[in-house]
Amino acid sequence: MGERQAQVLQAAIELLDEVGLDGLTMRVLASRLGVRAGALYRHYPSKQALLDAMVAHLATPPAGPPAPDRPWDERLRDVAMGMREVRLAHLDGARLMSTFHHPGGDAVAGFHGLVGVLVTAGLPADGALVAVDTVVAYVNGYTIEEQAREDVAGARSREQRDRAFGDGLELIISGVRGSLRDQPGPAGSGRGA
Repeated sequence: MGERQAQVLQAAIELLDEVGLDGLTMRVLASRLGVRAGALYRHYPSKQALLDAMVAHLATPPAGPPAPDRPWDERLRDVAMGMREVRLAHLDGARLMSTFHHPGGDAVAGFHGLVGVLVTAGLPADGALVAVDTVVAYVNGYTIEEQAREDVAGARSREQRDRAFGDGLELIISGVRGSLRDQPGPAGSGRGA
């Protein structure tokens, strides 16, 4: 990524934090950068390409993938918690993350890495794919609702929201654990549980 392209990307993320996804337009972004809107298309051929770049940037874990020696459930939990934190760190972050057409290589690799973790734990590949997709959908859906309700009078505290999110995630992890127990052979006898 070139220096000017990185500047456009950073300015877009900062603008998102100020005005939200609905206020993030190429015209407003160009004005912020002191250029005409057409100049942005040299760096990103469309607004969707810019949104995809924002998603790819935010979806890249700053600390890298979770440690491979940890149990599958801890890794899945840590990734889900990290995904939620990234979404909550930005105004409309969850909505942004659900707009992608191309999420970026790191996000795709991370997704398939988690699928591999569950396959290694003993879940069939199709079940592992469903499990990881369910976790991602849960994180997106929960945080979209959470951000939409943040300003509503009487909204739950962050501590209450964290607890509720964790409880829902544990239900999914319990379902995966049950699927592992139902597998014939070593997986069904407790491997990875």
